[in-house]
Amino acid sequence: MPHDDHDHPHNSELSPIELRVRALESILVEKGYVDPAAVDAIIQTYETEIGPHRGARVVAKAWTDPAFADWLKRDASAAIASLGYTGRQGEHMVALFNTPYLHNMVVCTLCSCYPWPVLGLPPVWYKSPPYRARAVKEPRTVLAEFGVTLPEGKEVRVWDSTAEMRYLVIPERPAGTGGWSEEQLAAIVTRDSMIGTGVAGAPT
Repeated sequence: MPHDDHDHPHNSELSPIELRVRALESILVEKGYVDPAAVDAIIQTYETEIGPHRGARVVAKAWTDPAFADWLKRDASAAIASLGYTGRQGEHMVALFNTPYLHNMVVCTLCSCYPWPVLGLPPVWYKSPPYRARAVKEPRTVLAEFGVTLPEGKEVRVWDSTAEMRYLVIPERPAGTGGWSEEQLAAIVTRDSMIGTGVAGAPT
């Protein structure tokens, strides 16, 4: 299972749906209904300004502010909105807290439901049929392919994201980060760790 967005042979060909989207976009541009520059600007915003920086800030605040962490557990949508992170694809959020005994992992088995307002654009592999199928059937194997090996006794819980509910994993805070600022902590929170296919980076 690929765990990055680099070009690999198995990702080089567009799926039938992606081909249809490209064709539709071309027609809309040709007829003047869509401005390619506007589309590029939207994509750029989600890639560089939103994701996954916003989610990392949510995690960092949860690590440093117990009251905020408790609010996330009770009402993640409201807690996240209090930071100014709102928008479509993020109306109904649930925060999943990893612990020494539990590892959470998110997938969308039907399509590619994803919390855009906090994580930006979903990675290619998240939308791929192999990940969507195998994450449910063999989560430990998939995690190992992402470089995450969990202790034998640690429970893995897989959550199926839907159009009505989207999830944000709050990874475990790495040891040795006591006294770090929220900005320092946010810098070690990866996109994959907030999906559950990774862990927060170890301090250097």
